[in-house]
Amino acid sequence: MCRWRCPPFPAISVAETLSRRQLFPFAALSASYFAHIGFFNPYLPLWLKDLGFSITVIGLLTAVQAATRVLAPYAWGWLSDHTGERVKLLRFCAGAALVCAMGLFAPSSVWWIGAVLLLMFIHTSAMMPMSEAALAHLVSTDQGFDSRRYGRVRLWGSLGFLVTALSAGAWFEHQGMQSFPAWSMGSLLALNLSVWWLPNRKEAVHHDEVRPPVMSVLGQRQVQWFFATVFFHVLSHIGIYVFFSLYLDELGYSKTMIGVMWAVSVSAEIVWFFTQSRWLPAFGLSTWMLICSSAMVLRMVLTTWAADWLWVLLLAQLLHALTFATQHTVCIALLSQHFPGRLRGRGQALYASIGYGVPGVLGALGGGTLSDAWGLSSVYALSILTAVIACACAWLSMRAHRTA
Repeated sequence: MCRWRCPPFPAISVAETLSRRQLFPFAALSASYFAHIGFFNPYLPLWLKDLGFSITVIGLLTAVQAATRVLAPYAWGWLSDHTGERVKLLRFCAGAALVCAMGLFAPSSVWWIGAVLLLMFIHTSAMMPMSEAALAHLVSTDQGFDSRRYGRVRLWGSLGFLVTALSAGAWFEHQGMQSFPAWSMGSLLALNLSVWWLPNRKEAVHHDEVRPPVMSVLGQRQVQWFFATVFFHVLSHIGIYVFFSLYLDELGYSKTMIGVMWAVSVSAEIVWFFTQSRWLPAFGLSTWMLICSSAMVLRMVLTTWAADWLWVLLLAQLLHALTFATQHTVCIALLSQHFPGRLRGRGQALYASIGYGVPGVLGALGGGTLSDAWGLSSVYALSILTAVIACACAWLSMRAHRTA
């Protein structure tokens, strides 16, 4: 049993003081948001391929989502921190995304699709950071971040992803990709319904509150290595997020099996989110970051060199419990420590920008170029290297936490 270097997760008895009714709307929001992501992200590349675009163009269009995560989340996070109106902003973003998605029914050119996706993602990319900030506030107590309550809410997002990844895969296998825009509208409509279930509570805003500026927090060595670890860890993951469906399609897997592959990884994260409060106290948060990055190295090795073997690929997908679910919960807990109170929204936004925005752009654009030159497997080969760098950064982060 390792000694904690960060504040321990609170006991269940403390967590039970939170009302379940407060968490139900967040569970519904998580389920509907990731139900949208569960079909949109895996099958957007296949829809674009069905429209006749090259892998380079597909990489460019999928990079639009990551590009909006570079600046948009921080802008929305700053606005939500200064107004306290996170719920109203979530409702606006969901409604705007639904209206923008109508443009997918008329994919006249790559420029048109790029513009539609840009407008959609500007709004959807801000929703999860704002929602996570509100949820982290709700499940945190004086004793720290409650991993049990957070996991029980977040697993509904995984369930939503699982349902649409499987059902959309089976649907597109038999009906073709032409109905992709209709799936987009339906999932965004469900998202709009869920955000209106959230209680419209405005967080208190104290403009005269003394708090450390964001730059002083970013100047801390352990925070710098934390974000460096997140950057390279997620950069390693981009091959899964953007090119995995195309990779499996190239290897001869059916769309139904592609959906199964996504479902296996999400099932693993559901099990982790449900049971994580048992395992997380075994190590410090920074140690878990190192474990997750090490698992990423193994996952990329298996995906690169053994993807023709179904059972090995399934094993690699099971590692998603560590490479995503564990890593994500640990990141949210660390962000709650580093960016407390009125800095919470901007901390979550920086996580989205540094962790998913910049790596997403680099991974999607670079991956498209690599794929055209050396094939899709080259993307995963390079991901092995970035995962190793993430391990090094995680080790340095762990040392910085121990000496802080």
